[in-house]
Amino acid sequence: MSSKIPETMTAIAITEPGGPMVLKPEKRAVPRSAAGEILIRVRAAGVNRPDVLQRKGAYPPPPGASDLPGLEVAGEVAALGEGARRWSVGDPVCALAPGGGYAQYCVVPASNALPAPHGFTLTEAAALPETFFTVWHNVFERGGLKQSERFLVHGGSSGIGTTAIQLASAFGAYVIATAGSDEKCAACLELGADRAVNYRKEDFVAVVAEATQAKGVDVILDMVGGDYIGRNYQAAAVDGRIVQIAFLNGAVASADFSKMMLKRLVHTGSTLRPRSADFKGAIAAALERQVWPLLAERRVAPVMDMIFPLRDAWRAHERMEEGQHIGKIVLDVE
Repeated sequence: MSSKIPETMTAIAITEPGGPMVLKPEKRAVPRSAAGEILIRVRAAGVNRPDVLQRKGAYPPPPGASDLPGLEVAGEVAALGEGARRWSVGDPVCALAPGGGYAQYCVVPASNALPAPHGFTLTEAAALPETFFTVWHNVFERGGLKQSERFLVHGGSSGIGTTAIQLASAFGAYVIATAGSDEKCAACLELGADRAVNYRKEDFVAVVAEATQAKGVDVILDMVGGDYIGRNYQAAAVDGRIVQIAFLNGAVASADFSKMMLKRLVHTGSTLRPRSADFKGAIAAALERQVWPLLAERRVAPVMDMIFPLRDAWRAHERMEEGQHIGKIVLDVE
């Protein structure tokens, strides 16, 4: 390890399960990169819903991962583990991390890092990995969204939602998004959604039927769960694919499963964090081929909500839990 790398660093720890104020800065030893890993000097870290769940004690880190929150970072490569041949010290990168992102240094598998896109700040780059990996895998790989198909995303103004709208639109899909206010719906339309549904005023099932001439949508990305599950079955087209990535309204639901048979629906789901580094590396490679050129052209870009200093991570969590944000919340790391 280079002598320029300090022995200790500032990190944000979860002192006990609870509310945002349990996030406290503390000194930690700088992690060391093992074989196949790189050490990143973190300049910015994205804040995501799984961080909130981990803080509450509901989403423990997988075996071997850091106990610190933070699943995406951007910065410069500070040190290389054996076999991490692609990168050089000093390279600007963004990366999906198994944990540990709320810190000045973070170790990640080398294959889970991507070059920071040209023309983007590292703060913007830190807003990319978690949402882009998640959307690419769930919408395009699991959901198999194709050009000219109809796509419905719930939570359209979230980090996941704003990414899904842009990518689905860029790849030629007809996009419908749900959100909880007129302001959020306007943001969805500005990002490329063809129709936005304020779920406090309209029934998305009826809107989908009207917008698709009663054909339904081919792919649904759902992070809500609860009573949306049965309603998704109503909104889905024949041979539709529904991909579940979270359950903000609850994981237990009652639904008419006859619609699954009659429409030949596929209802699948996934969580990304426990998957292997090789699995995530394959997603990274696909993103670099298919999506990084779109970033270079600014055809897609992260939607930035608010930026907080690392020491104020608790404020970032408060902002997320208030539910008023549009796009990504990011921590600036000194």
